[in-house]
Amino acid sequence: MASVSKQIRKTSRLRKTLLTGTLALSLLAPVMVPQVSANSNEDLGYVDPASQNAGNGGADTVTYRIAANSVTGQPEIEAAKKGVLTADGKQFRDLDGDRSLDPYEDWRKPVNERVADLVSKMTLAEKAGMMLINTHTPIANPADGRYVSADDPMIVGKNMRHVIFRQTPTVDVIAKYTNQLQELAEESRLGIPVVVTSNPRNHASTDYTNNSDGAGMHTFWPGPLGFAAARDAEAVKEFGQIAAKEWRAAGIRKVYGYTADVSTDPLWARIEDTFGEDPTLASDMVYNVITGFQGEKLGSDSVSITVKHFPGGGARDNGLDPHFVEGKFNPYPTEGSLLKYHIPPFQAAIKANVTSVMPYYAFPSNEYSADQGLPWYKPDQQFEEVGFALNKGILDFLRNGLGFKGYVNSDTGAVGGNAWGAEDLSPEAKVAKAIQAGTDIISGSSDPQVIINAVKSGLLSESEVNESVSLLLTEMMNLGLFEDPYVNPLQALEVVADPKAKALADEAHLKSVVLLRNDKNILPLKDAKLQKVKLYVEMFGGDAAAATANLKQTIKNHDASITIVDNLSEATHAFVWVKPAQSNWDNNPRITVGPETGVANVDRIVEIQKTVPTITAINFISPWLINQIEPNAAAVLATYGTKPEAVIDVIRGEFNPIGKLPMAIPASAEAVDKEVGDVPSFAPEETPNYSYLNKAGNKYEYGFGLSYNQGKAVGKPDHAGEIGTPAHAQKK
Repeated sequence: MASVSKQIRKTSRLRKTLLTGTLALSLLAPVMVPQVSANSNEDLGYVDPASQNAGNGGADTVTYRIAANSVTGQPEIEAAKKGVLTADGKQFRDLDGDRSLDPYEDWRKPVNERVADLVSKMTLAEKAGMMLINTHTPIANPADGRYVSADDPMIVGKNMRHVIFRQTPTVDVIAKYTNQLQELAEESRLGIPVVVTSNPRNHASTDYTNNSDGAGMHTFWPGPLGFAAARDAEAVKEFGQIAAKEWRAAGIRKVYGYTADVSTDPLWARIEDTFGEDPTLASDMVYNVITGFQGEKLGSDSVSITVKHFPGGGARDNGLDPHFVEGKFNPYPTEGSLLKYHIPPFQAAIKANVTSVMPYYAFPSNEYSADQGLPWYKPDQQFEEVGFALNKGILDFLRNGLGFKGYVNSDTGAVGGNAWGAEDLSPEAKVAKAIQAGTDIISGSSDPQVIINAVKSGLLSESEVNESVSLLLTEMMNLGLFEDPYVNPLQALEVVADPKAKALADEAHLKSVVLLRNDKNILPLKDAKLQKVKLYVEMFGGDAAAATANLKQTIKNHDASITIVDNLSEATHAFVWVKPAQSNWDNNPRITVGPETGVANVDRIVEIQKTVPTITAINFISPWLINQIEPNAAAVLATYGTKPEAVIDVIRGEFNPIGKLPMAIPASAEAVDKEVGDVPSFAPEETPNYSYLNKAGNKYEYGFGLSYNQGKAVGKPDHAGEIGTPAHAQKK
């Protein structure tokens, strides 16, 4: 952790006497680092909350630290509980506390040798704990600064070393929490560190880790669909590099994401997490977000990626999700659709050296699938109808057909209660089947005894366990966690406060906005035009009253030249922002706009539109049916988890919109009923007339988007040749 040194130098002139010798190893003595109370309102400084301090109720740190030295190859070393060894003038953590340098502690050795040594030292119980990952929840508002108990049941009781963190406190709190996890792990027999994982946390999200734009939080970017609308893959890489610094500074070293699924079924509630419906664009985005987070090669500054959900979660049955029994299978009714449309983003991920892949819960349906061109399970059966995490044919194709070299991470519960097609198997048999199929870590379980029982009963061999554990330890060592798992809470705050990063995020928000209609060039509202405008503002969706008040205040703060009126009768223009939502956990796919998607009063939207010229923004986290709310608008904007300031800047003409639809907007419920669920809207296999046609004669099809043109009528966008069916749509 290069971060600790900077603050240590501020607080103390740290000197360490390194007792070196050509033949002997010696233990480096601990050095006490002065700290600021964790409960202070002043700068927190570097705080490792694991050690109790009765004087201030905080958690001060005793830490050993050796700075990195690029000349000698010395990596940064940091320890909190066990000593640091010196050999040949170089330093190493004494992770097992035996005061001798074991091969797995020696960072000079090849990773495969270190891993083999450590695996040979681990008990079956330690290996079983290593192969599990589950949600870990910090102690809420601890008076003593302890977010993790000393006898934590997962880290101590179950030997687990992978946890999922789902809360969204400020990053300094996250850093203290992850430090405590690492200190607890360091105290264990072998000192194996912890990998802290999270769903993406730099975007708004309906169902997963939701972020907002605030002090001490990760920088706030548009959602993946917004990146897809901007069509700027290099910006996605830059985002990944920035986000990786933030995650690394907070001690989160792995992403449960990003989503490589192609959104071919418009009803699916998880489209918000995807890069849209174009497999080529999604491939570019996936490749760049991975190389952004991980770098070209996994290292101590990387954040590892778990791309999901192999072999593609977007092919659904009427939008039903396999978290639930009603959506337990994937249909592929179009011949070759799996290889043509769904697999390419995963191929891009593998090319980017993605560390791990997450299969989805579902099983591939034989009844509802055409020939997909993969090796058949049996001469008369295309697929084994068992969930992808237990499906040897599918995972063999991932490794042998696509050349994936990393590890497979099951989805949460996919080897438990959601092991579709294997429901009748015992827990031990499910685990054995998954591991033998190619799954290496099981999500949603905290019970290593099941793996232990599977080995002892002969369902699973310990050598098979060793293969998975070796892959998991390889990632840990490549991430540098065995040398320095600790972070600096103060520096984490500094990283997320970087004004350059915030400026780039703001630019990404601007690029994500899509202009769909602009009747009579009502937009942009430049200064001369704005002088006559009295703007009525209203939000629709969620807590609409509070959201409206917040939006009005944001507009006033961002652009004081806009005159806002509270009564529609006083207005010359209106701005309404419609934010429908559907949760995947509702298990009720729908894309209509109304009370069923959180928009209580659609008639009010139409009333406003018919009263004054109305700029209507719609947050398209799903491809909503807009038949009621689009026709009467004077201008229509598409947003994707976009900041209001960016929308205001587009309306004011401070930014000329460049966004293009990352997915088509369906014409009607009938069009949705007829669409082919495993192909994009622009595919030759899709039914015709799927896309919405507005009164100007423009289709809201994939790639459509208008721009301003010196105040003249635009008609069709400057990039009109790129809309509709993309050039690569016919490629095989």
